[in-house]
Amino acid sequence: MSTGGNKDAGAAVVRPGVNPGVKPGVSRRTVTASAVAAVALLVTGGGGPARARERAAAGLTVRLPAPTGPYRIGTTELHLVDRTRRDPWDPAIPVREVMVTVFYPARDVHGYPRAPHMTGGAAREMIDPLLHPELPKAGVDWAATLTHAHTGAPARAGRRPVLLYSPGGGDPRTMGTGTAEELASHGYVVVTIDHPGDASEVEFPRRAPWRPGVRHTVLQSDPRKDPGLFRALIGTRIADTRFVLDRLEALAAGRNPDAEGRRLPEGLGRALDPRRVGMYGHSAGGTTAAEAMYEDRRIGAAVDLEGYLNHPPHAPGGEGELFPVAREGVDRPLLLLGTDGFRDADIDRSWAAMLAHPGGRTRRLRIDDAAHWVFTDYAAIAPQLQAAGLMTAGDRVKLVGGIDPARSVPAVRGRLLSFFARHLPVRAAG
Repeated sequence: MSTGGNKDAGAAVVRPGVNPGVKPGVSRRTVTASAVAAVALLVTGGGGPARARERAAAGLTVRLPAPTGPYRIGTTELHLVDRTRRDPWDPAIPVREVMVTVFYPARDVHGYPRAPHMTGGAAREMIDPLLHPELPKAGVDWAATLTHAHTGAPARAGRRPVLLYSPGGGDPRTMGTGTAEELASHGYVVVTIDHPGDASEVEFPRRAPWRPGVRHTVLQSDPRKDPGLFRALIGTRIADTRFVLDRLEALAAGRNPDAEGRRLPEGLGRALDPRRVGMYGHSAGGTTAAEAMYEDRRIGAAVDLEGYLNHPPHAPGGEGELFPVAREGVDRPLLLLGTDGFRDADIDRSWAAMLAHPGGRTRRLRIDDAAHWVFTDYAAIAPQLQAAGLMTAGDRVKLVGGIDPARSVPAVRGRLLSFFARHLPVRAAG
């Protein structure tokens, strides 16, 4: 779900360290051509627009871009239950449940199947017109997409930095899979977090007396329009993050934190180094990453992908209260990575406050000709939907911008990888 921001049309791609991309004044015809090329070359492996339309008629299977690192990837999911907290969104739920997916460098993937992008239940119920009206309501087989990670594969030896990911408000953790796989392929353990009641849909391993197997979002509008709701949403996410860190420490110590006690991949606990933790997040997840680092010293570096660092104002035209991280600053590295298509007074003011602190620990970068969800898997998915006739050029621009995914995907991945490689490097051994 968007958390505000205005979209500026026709910007050029001009950013430090990345070559120029789409020219100023990009037309929808240009966007259409880039979408077709992206489907044929970047993601689907060829076939062109005619073949893409054939796939759409039978239920299009979208594909995720492959990771580029030297390691094959294993994956597993964990159902984590915090019995010290009640669920903040549903008074009938006596505990706080969190679902996470762990991506990690694998020792061997032979005989271990590739994991689906989404579980079957989540895929059947993922389309919510409130959250993403640009997405097609039919014509896509969301359950058919596979990741590049292998379920249950044994972990490669060696303690590795752990990176947490918090998605945008209303978005599921699954839409951060491509970037998580990229980071894992370069040696990191990446843990993507769902925040149930906030995320559009979350499937659990089993039903419980207090909920069905798939839980849906309670969000009915942009949380930035409701200061109390936004405060509760971010507070819950920070508490979820700290709880996940606690359970990962237990995993690294040799215990199994999964609520069902499901078998863990061989060597997974020994692959985590809880002394080297970073975090990144998109939108509300970016707010969470920055503020969680301020509140929890276990997090050594963070990336905010277009998340506000202030609360919404209580009255139109007012100035919302800054989060402590922006008001007080932080002594660890923070990257603010945004787009030209998602800027307003709150983003500019709160990020400027963060950058004003002495010490040079915060840096701001921008991707142009891009929109808010370019930081998610939609960067690669939206052009495929457009090329198949399932999304208009205007809706593609609204969702991810006009930038070609052959440029946007490496740009986002590269910024994150270079930041964490600088501040939480993977050791050569292993």
